[in-house]
Amino acid sequence: MMVLSASAVESISADRSAFFYFLRQIMFGVAGVVLMFALSLVPSRTYERFAPLAFGISSALVFLVIPLGVEVNGNKNWLNIGGFTLQPSEAAKLGVALMLGWHFARSAHRFREYKDYLWPSLGIVGIPVGFVALGGDIGTVVIFGLIYLAALILIGTPWKLFGMLFGAVAVLGALAVIIAPHRMERMTGWFTGECDVSGACWQAQQGLAALATGGWWGVGLGQSRSKYNYVPEAHNDYIFAIIGEELGLIGTVLILVLFVVMGVAMARVLLRTTSTFERVVTGSVLTWLIGQAFVNIGMVTGALPVIGVPLPFISYGGSSLLMCLAAVGVVMSFTRYTRAGSRTSGPPRDEVEDHHDGEALLPEHEMPGNVRRLPSRAERNP
Repeated sequence: MMVLSASAVESISADRSAFFYFLRQIMFGVAGVVLMFALSLVPSRTYERFAPLAFGISSALVFLVIPLGVEVNGNKNWLNIGGFTLQPSEAAKLGVALMLGWHFARSAHRFREYKDYLWPSLGIVGIPVGFVALGGDIGTVVIFGLIYLAALILIGTPWKLFGMLFGAVAVLGALAVIIAPHRMERMTGWFTGECDVSGACWQAQQGLAALATGGWWGVGLGQSRSKYNYVPEAHNDYIFAIIGEELGLIGTVLILVLFVVMGVAMARVLLRTTSTFERVVTGSVLTWLIGQAFVNIGMVTGALPVIGVPLPFISYGGSSLLMCLAAVGVVMSFTRYTRAGSRTSGPPRDEVEDHHDGEALLPEHEMPGNVRRLPSRAERNP
């Protein structure tokens, strides 16, 4: 409903139906829900097995943006396929989450030093990030960074290594800001509070004005004035401002509560699983969705500089909605199979018993005195 309200004016001004963006979002939403439930039926082991393939395909799509991409609002991060504009970097977020889980599940126990498996993981993240950065989408690069940070924390990386990573990120971030005058102006304005409100800071100022207009209860659904081309990207990156104007503080708090509930649900999955793969993937998806939501909200409220990231599940964008729902489906599959009692790491118990048939790995006379041989399956079931 908020996409319909926020996009109707822009649709009409472009000589389209007022329902143009709304109907497209509904179409991607239905497809996303079907995909979510389908993915929730897939066993965890299947995701782990095909993680490299998913990563490779998503990275290849991101690469194709460089020669074949379409530029939108100064960023070249979209592919035009059959009349639909798709953003491959959204698929790459899930691909990176799966690949990091696959990598850490297989490498963390093989090497004695963290650096032995950190360098390959930097390559996993660096491949899509490099292609996305070439397209100018710094906001998406930030989200990839959050995903990687979450994965490193979950595998127990020593804190001293984060200092080196943060230093490298700070240098690269400063370069990204310096080489783009519009980013430099936005960042300077955010730090100093002094910015041209008719230029680089127009979007930020109009977003704050929309939130202030809404007050406690809002001006009413569909009654926003800011969406009349005052707030750029009102149906996309700045839809939270329109929610605040039309539904007031109560509406914005409800959005926050919904994201917190989803975050708590994913955190429970994260804490329950004993699989490194599931833990890293769930933590990465949790950080992606909740982290991106709070980056977007912080951007709209002025707590963070404007970097252009959509609000998950709510902003207009078929690629974003489809992949967010797909990511939830993957996490749901971890919950489904954990509750079913299946093991997610190591061979199934039946396979172990079939292989050893209860026989001790050491001869009985070599076993410690406090250890006894387990009865075989034949002895347990005469």
